[in-house]
Amino acid sequence: MPTRAGSLEQLQRDGRLLTKVGSLPVVVFWAENRAWAIEDRCPHMGFPLHQGTVESGLVTCHWHHARFDLVTGCTLDPFADDARGFEVSIEGDDVLVEARRSGDPVAHLFRRLGDGLENGLSLVLAKSVLGLLEAGIAPEEIVRRGVDFGTRYRDTGWGAGLTVLVAMANVLPTLDLDDRALALVHGLAFVARDTRGHAPRFPARPFDADGDLDPARLAEWYRRFVETRSGDAAELVLTTALAEHGALGDVERMMFAAVTDHVFVDGGHTIDFTNKAFESLGYVGQKAAADVLPTLARGTAAASWSEQSGTWRHPDDLKNLIERTQPCLDDAISTGATRHGQFHDVGALGWQLLDDDPERVVDALLDAVTAGADPEQLGHALAYAAALRITRFHTQNDFGDWDTVHHAFTAAHAVHCAMERAPTRSAPRVRR
Repeated sequence: MPTRAGSLEQLQRDGRLLTKVGSLPVVVFWAENRAWAIEDRCPHMGFPLHQGTVESGLVTCHWHHARFDLVTGCTLDPFADDARGFEVSIEGDDVLVEARRSGDPVAHLFRRLGDGLENGLSLVLAKSVLGLLEAGIAPEEIVRRGVDFGTRYRDTGWGAGLTVLVAMANVLPTLDLDDRALALVHGLAFVARDTRGHAPRFPARPFDADGDLDPARLAEWYRRFVETRSGDAAELVLTTALAEHGALGDVERMMFAAVTDHVFVDGGHTIDFTNKAFESLGYVGQKAAADVLPTLARGTAAASWSEQSGTWRHPDDLKNLIERTQPCLDDAISTGATRHGQFHDVGALGWQLLDDDPERVVDALLDAVTAGADPEQLGHALAYAAALRITRFHTQNDFGDWDTVHHAFTAAHAVHCAMERAPTRSAPRVRR
C-alpha cells in the first residue's frame, strides 16, 4: 500500500519530503525534474540523508561523504553500505512512496561480509554479522566463511588471524548472547588485517600415486622436509597424504610429530596454529581438511627452533636435558602402559611442573608416566601448569613478558588438545 509523503507542490518548492514506510525513514528528492525516493538514513553511521547534497543522480552524505545512487540506493563507497531505494509515483498533487520487492537479504549480508573481509572494513563486518545472526544464521556458518577466506587469500598460509577467529568461535557457547557478535567481529577483523597486502594462495596439487604410498613413508618425508626447511616439498607431501588416504588421525600425528621434533618451535606459535587448524575443522567440516591443513606446511618448515637461542642453553641447558631424558621416557612409557587408569592426581602434577628446577620437572613427568598417566593427563597437567603460571604472573611485568607466559599457555593447550585427539608415543616428549 503506497504511503503519501506530501504534495507535489511542496516537493517542488522545498526540494524534499520526509515520510516513513513502515518503520523506515524515507526522503523524497526533487531533482532533474523528477521525484526520487531513498532511505533517509546513511547506512554507514545513520546520518540523515535529507541533509545531504543531490547532484547527477547521486545523494552525498555530509558526514563522511558516502555517495548513493538515487534509483537503487546502492553505495559508490564500500565503507558505507547500500541504502534502500523506494518506488515513487505522483497521482494528481499527491506524492506516493512504497517499498520495492527486495532480493535475498541473507545473500546480501554474506556479500557484505565478503566486502568487509576484502577491504578490512570492521564496521561492515559488524553490521553483516549482526544482520546474519538476527536472520537466524548459525555462528558456525559465519566462522566457516572466515576460515575459507583466510586460507584462500594469504599466500604464506595459516596466520594469527585465523587462530584468533577459531579461538573466538570456541568461546562463543560460554558468552552471553549479546556478546557473541562482538567475538565474531573481532576474529573476522583480525583475519581481514592478516590477509591485507597478501597474494592469494595457490595450493599444491597431490601427486598421483594410485594409492601405493605407505602412510609411514609420507610421515617420514614430511618430517624430513620440515627438518630441512623444504616448505614446498612438505606441503606437497601433506597434500598427497590427505588426498591418498584421508586418515585424518594419521595426518594429525604426522604434523604434531614434525612440530615437536624441535623445542618450542617459533615461540610456541607453530604448535598453537597447528592445533587451531584442526579445531577449525569442527566448523568447516573434515572434508575441508585438504584445503586447510596444507596452509601450515611452509610456516612449519620456516619456523625458528628455541634450541638455536641462548635462553634455552643458559642458565640450564634445556635442550641437552630433553635429549638425555628421551631414553628414560621410552622406558617410563613402556612401564606405565601396564598401569593406565591408576594415575589420578593431575592437579598435583601441574603444580610440580612449576618447579624452578628443570631436573625436578623432568623427574615429576617421568614419575607420572611410570605411574600410568596417559597422554591426555600429561597434556592436562601441562596446560593447567601454564594457566597457573599466568595467574601467578605479577601485573608489574612488561607487556613483552606477558607475551612469554601467554605463548607458553597456548602451546601447552595445543599439546593437550593434540593428546586428546590423536595421542602418539612421541606426544609425551618432554617440553618445558
